[in-house]
Amino acid sequence: MLSELSKNWAGRPLDDYETILNYARTTTTKTGFSINAYLITNNYPTGVKISDEAMAELQLHPHDIQPTRNYTIKPR
Repeated sequence: MLSELSKNWAGRPLDDYETILNYARTTTTKTGFSINAYLITNNYPTGVKISDEAMAELQLHPHDIQPTRNYTIKPR
């Protein structure tokens, strides 16, 4: 979807969140795929440490291409 989004955006300035969301919401593919985009304004704490045990419980399934960046997280 990012390639379709970048075609729609075409390098115009992304001045604010509404502009970014509008590009995401109005981008579709030839097959009709589209994005539901919205802004979450919650504040999340930084510096939270996740234990090794909690990380080991995650159902991470790496993809063949760039597995450290591309993976699927499946429900427990």
